[in-house]
Amino acid sequence: MPIVRITRSVSIPDRFRLARFRRAPELGPHVLFFSGGTALRSLSQELVGYTHNSVHLITPFDSGGSSAEIRKAFGMLAVGDLRNRLMALADRSMTGNPQIFELFATRLPKDADHDALFARLNRMIAGKDHLVAAVPDPMRKIVRNHLRYFAEAMPEDFDLRGASIGNLILTGGYVNNNRQIDPVIYLFSKLAEVRGTVRPVSGRDLHLVAELEDGTVLAGQHLLTGKETAPIASPVKRVYLSQDARRPEPARAPIRRKIRDLVHGADLICYPMGSFYSSLVANLLPHGVGQAVADTPCPKVYVPNMGKDPEQLGMGVFNCVSTLLRYLQAGCDGPATREDLLNFVLVDTARGVYPGPLELDKVRRYGVEVIDAPLVSDASAPLIDSALLAEVLLSLV
Repeated sequence: MPIVRITRSVSIPDRFRLARFRRAPELGPHVLFFSGGTALRSLSQELVGYTHNSVHLITPFDSGGSSAEIRKAFGMLAVGDLRNRLMALADRSMTGNPQIFELFATRLPKDADHDALFARLNRMIAGKDHLVAAVPDPMRKIVRNHLRYFAEAMPEDFDLRGASIGNLILTGGYVNNNRQIDPVIYLFSKLAEVRGTVRPVSGRDLHLVAELEDGTVLAGQHLLTGKETAPIASPVKRVYLSQDARRPEPARAPIRRKIRDLVHGADLICYPMGSFYSSLVANLLPHGVGQAVADTPCPKVYVPNMGKDPEQLGMGVFNCVSTLLRYLQAGCDGPATREDLLNFVLVDTARGVYPGPLELDKVRRYGVEVIDAPLVSDASAPLIDSALLAEVLLSLV
């Protein structure tokens, strides 16, 4: 089948196009995001009103918080960011399953003792805890079974303090599905009426490693973000994936065919705001991501961070653009043009507050078009307003 590339002029925002998406979100565009963490929670909720077909490729390399406890115990990918995005896209109305949403969003207390936490887990498995009891059948039986699978495989010394119930349920399903996460995500997407597709960019148990300019090597995503440890004091030189955080040697991790197919089906690809290295660049590290992007004839848009990102030490927007392209090109099987990988950088020079210099003339000389549009509202200042961003992205489809 021949592929013909066409161009068109658009108004931003394109009110006609947005109204059409609003009328039939089930037929909405396949807007694909490479992301992780919580930066897109509000945007994901906004997108549901326009499309039920957005695609979210999530970094599964989180090594902090309760995810670290699960990864250590089960030798698996991190599921916390997957759960977070599933819930952001879930239908919370009475036509959906708000009881599932509430259950997945609940964390066990951090200050309870070992025996009390295990007693509550057992009440959940028995269906006697109020959160589980509120879930209608047959979903309640599925939840109870997955918690039972988790409890049966859980090490005796597992620390349940602060554990996300949703993470425990997903982990139980992972254990019961021959250590495959996609069937579990699919099942709970149906149960929670998730309005989009959520997948990890890699299903392997891998760790993010950052080498800093001063020679420091940080083996573990949580050491880079500045949330659980002090912010980095030297700029990032490079990041890569490793199979073992104790021996952080680079590992080749090719993407699966299903991930490549999701990228190929995109109507627009967005590199969104969020922690620059641990949420965005980390998603581009599995080999083949860049090639899949280059092979997909759709607009590709980068939305730089506003506010402060500890990972962007010494980096402005142009530095981020050039770094983004470098990692995308590294994931290609052969030479790829910048046009194949990135077309637009979306900024708000009137109200946006960026962590470094913009250097937009350099961005333009790089062959990337700059779109300067209102992204910050009075309510969202100094950060991006998700409603405004959704309108701009969907206008570019």
